[in-house]
Amino acid sequence: MPKPTEHAPLICTICTILALIGIVLGFVFHNPLFVIFFLIPTVGYEIYRTEGASTKFSSIAIAVVLLGELLLIIFHVNYDLIKFFGTEQEYVAGYSVPLGDIKVVGPFLLAILSIILFIRTYGVYTKWLAAIVFVSSFAIVYALDPNIFSQMIKFGIRQILYRSY
Repeated sequence: MPKPTEHAPLICTICTILALIGIVLGFVFHNPLFVIFFLIPTVGYEIYRTEGASTKFSSIAIAVVLLGELLLIIFHVNYDLIKFFGTEQEYVAGYSVPLGDIKVVGPFLLAILSIILFIRTYGVYTKWLAAIVFVSSFAIVYALDPNIFSQMIKFGIRQILYRSY
């Protein structure tokens, strides 16, 4: 049964504004916790709005990853995945993924799950919420470490150029 959409535009607008506030505060204070805390209402509403098995799973997985990321940051967990895997990159689903501190993995997963959600959902409001999560995932990485963010962007551009030929 589809969820009512009477207040959905207003709620999505509020979620967008909250996410933007979190992103700005995260950039200003170089603290990803702002981005994460202000993203929580978006993720909660995303869980409420999704209905299909894969979209419901993706939205719940986003919440779990966000909670995990929150705990890693609050408890200052640092773990170098390069040492664990013995390489600077790992192949996931045919794509080379750069490795580093474990806290960067969460935002990558958020971005991937939001893309899955965006592709598999039919609702305009769930797509809107997925887009908020996608943008926020990059903001989390930037707030964690701008150098890692720039490396990710360069890496992504190389992957796009490599895949297009």
